[in-house]
Amino acid sequence: MRIDLHTHSRASDGTDSPSELVRAAVDAGLDVLAITDHDTADGWDEAAQAASETGLTLVPGMEVSTRHRGRGVHLLAFLADPSHPELAAELARVRGGREARVPTIVGRLNDLGIAITEDDVRRASHGTAASGRPHVADALVTLGVVPDRTAAFDRYLGWGRPAHVDRYATPLEDMVRWVSEAGGASVVAHPWGRGGMGRPDEETLAHLQEIGLTGIEVDHQDHDQRARAELRAIARNLGLVTTGASDYHGDGKLDHDLGCNTTEPDELARLLEAADAAAAASGRVTPDVVNR
Repeated sequence: MRIDLHTHSRASDGTDSPSELVRAAVDAGLDVLAITDHDTADGWDEAAQAASETGLTLVPGMEVSTRHRGRGVHLLAFLADPSHPELAAELARVRGGREARVPTIVGRLNDLGIAITEDDVRRASHGTAASGRPHVADALVTLGVVPDRTAAFDRYLGWGRPAHVDRYATPLEDMVRWVSEAGGASVVAHPWGRGGMGRPDEETLAHLQEIGLTGIEVDHQDHDQRARAELRAIARNLGLVTTGASDYHGDGKLDHDLGCNTTEPDELARLLEAADAAAAASGRVTPDVVNR
């Protein structure tokens, strides 16, 4: 069984529609897919319909922007009720922060002599829940300023680059709690990768586990083999679930093909058990795994 638990559609910063994402997963030989768009559940219904038609097992999730010790951390939230009051309010606040910085980014690019407008970014966003840096990058590609998203971030949009603008992100500990209260299971995405929170040690991950963390994403393109081995050892010591995934963005991210990293079936089972337990404890109506 081939399982990919971290992918993106046009509901956030991927280039495939949710239904195209599902069909691409089928074509890639995947059996289980999680759709985890940034800070939104907007793609779930379309993806679920496509999964029902194709027979693919679909796990609804999202990748939430958080902050810990002054650094950005991405938290994968699986099967949480997106209408949970605190969770819904924070997701809206995060999306608002993402959208609000676009004019400032555009202004900084203009100051650098780059003729880009907010309309260019909106056209690149394809109706997503919130425009952000990836859509600015796509607009720069369309305008011929850079060859791809990676170059846009490396030259202009990444941390410390001339057009980088910070934004709001939820405190990590709060979001771990709210995901659990919303009946979901949380996994720290690419914790030792670029843009992660550095190298959280076993003590840090144990503390997060105490407040509800379910697992860590071990097999990811941003982790070399040594990092994967060390993270897997920490997960084993703490009893955390380990996941693997592509972090697929369609044409928006190079070297992240669907299924390039996968999750073991036993680990998926543990993840779903944790989500079931959180859902039972919360008493909330949580999303279903399609074709479970």
